[in-house]
Amino acid sequence: MKSIFLCLLFLVSVAHSQLSIGHTTLTFNDPSRSGGFGSGGGTGRQIQTEIYYPSTSTGTSTPVATGEFPVIVFGHGFAMSWDAYNDIWEHYVPRGYIMAFVRTEGSLIPSPNHGDFGLDLTLVAQKMLELQTTSTLFQNHIYPKVGLMGHSMGGGASFLAANNNSNIHALIGLAPAETTPSAIAVAPNVQVPSIVFSGSSDGVTPPAQHHIPMFDGITSTCKSFASITGGGHCYFANANFNCDFGESTSSTGISITRAQQQTTTFTVLDPWLDYILKDVCSAYQTFEWNISNTPGVVGQTTCPVTPIVDISQNGSVLSTSTIGNSYQWFLNGVVIPGAFADFYDMGINPSGVYNVQVTFPFGCGVSPNINILGIKNPLMEVVSIQPNPCHESLTISNVSNEAINATVLTITGQILRQMKISQGQQKIDVSEFEKGVYLLKFEQNQHVLIQKFVVG
Repeated sequence: MKSIFLCLLFLVSVAHSQLSIGHTTLTFNDPSRSGGFGSGGGTGRQIQTEIYYPSTSTGTSTPVATGEFPVIVFGHGFAMSWDAYNDIWEHYVPRGYIMAFVRTEGSLIPSPNHGDFGLDLTLVAQKMLELQTTSTLFQNHIYPKVGLMGHSMGGGASFLAANNNSNIHALIGLAPAETTPSAIAVAPNVQVPSIVFSGSSDGVTPPAQHHIPMFDGITSTCKSFASITGGGHCYFANANFNCDFGESTSSTGISITRAQQQTTTFTVLDPWLDYILKDVCSAYQTFEWNISNTPGVVGQTTCPVTPIVDISQNGSVLSTSTIGNSYQWFLNGVVIPGAFADFYDMGINPSGVYNVQVTFPFGCGVSPNINILGIKNPLMEVVSIQPNPCHESLTISNVSNEAINATVLTITGQILRQMKISQGQQKIDVSEFEKGVYLLKFEQNQHVLIQKFVVG
C-alpha cells in the first residue's frame, strides 16, 4: 500500500512541476477599520493582496489549473515589499499552492502597525477561503485549508493572526520578529501545527530574543523548529536593499549563500506543508527524516505519531474503528466520490483493492489494503426502499421472515434514527429532514447493507 501512495505522491509532484504561475491583484476590505493600502475594495480599510496561483499558462488573470489548492497567506518583513519573496512563490505555486501576499504596513514613515498587520492577515485568510464559493477566478479551486506564513515582522504578525484563530490550519515563521503587541505573549494561544525557521547567525532578530521564545510558547502538540547553521535573517527572501543593509550592520558569521539557505528551507518545509495542508500522509515521514538529517539543519519536532488506521470487513461493508476528523475511501488507489464516512458499502459483487484515509487534527493516516474478490450480500435480495429521491416519507420493504435492524445516518455517519423493520412495509417520516443525501444501514444475522437515499 505504501508503494501505491508513494507512486501517487510522485505523480502529483510531476503534475505540479508542469503548473504555470498566474497572477492577479485583489483588494479586500475591512469596514470596521481605516487606512491600509490599495483601492477598489470598498469603504473602510483597504488590503491590497498580490495573489500567485497554479495556472494553465503564465500571465495575469489566466485560468486556474484544474483541481483545488490550499492557500498560504504571506506577511512581508519590515520595510520590505511582497516582490522580495519571488523565491517563495516561484517555488510553491508550481507545487500546487495559492500564495496571497498582503501589501499593507509596508512604509517606514509612519512606522508599521503590527496589530493592524496581524488583523489584515487574518481577514485575507478568511476571504481567500470564501472565494471557493463565490463567482471569481478561484471558484471551486480552493482546497479548504489555509496557512499563515511570514518573514521577520510578517512572521511576528502571523503569530498575532494565529492567536486563538480556529480558521487557519498552519503557521510558518521565517525568522519571526517580536512585535507590538507581543507575538511572544500570544504564542501560547497558537493551537495549530507550527514550524519556525531560524538562521543561527541572524543579528537582526537574534534567535534567543525572537524565534526561540515564540517557538517555546506555542502550545500546539505539533510544532517544529529548524535552525539553519550559518544562516542569516534576510536570506529567506531574495536580495532587498533595506533588509540587506540592516543585516550588514548587525549579523556576523553568516557562512552560507542565500541560495543555500533557501534550498535548505525548502527541503524541510516542502514535506511539512504537503502533510499539514494537503493531507499527503506519506509526506510526514519525509519531513521527519529531512529535519533530522539535512546537512546544516539543527531541528526538533513534537508532532504526535499518526495512529495506525485499521480496516475490517463485514459482508459487503468495509469499516474502520480509527477515530478521526474525516474519512476518504479509495478503490484501486482512486478516490471513491462521496465515500467519506467511517464505513463503505461496496455493493453487489465488488472487486478491487480498497483502503481508507483518515484525517486527524494534525495530518492523516492510511489503512492497509484489503483485496476484495467478490461478495454477494443476501440483504440485497430482501430489503428495498422507495421512492428514491423522496420528499415526505420513505417506505422500507422487508420480504424476509426475520426483522431487520435499520439505522438512518447522515452522509458523514451521524445517527439520526434507529428502528426495527418487521416483515412487510414500514414508512419513515422524512419531512423534517433537510434536502440532501442520507444513508440507511440494515443489519440482519451479521450481514450489513448500506443504501443511499435522497431527500429532495
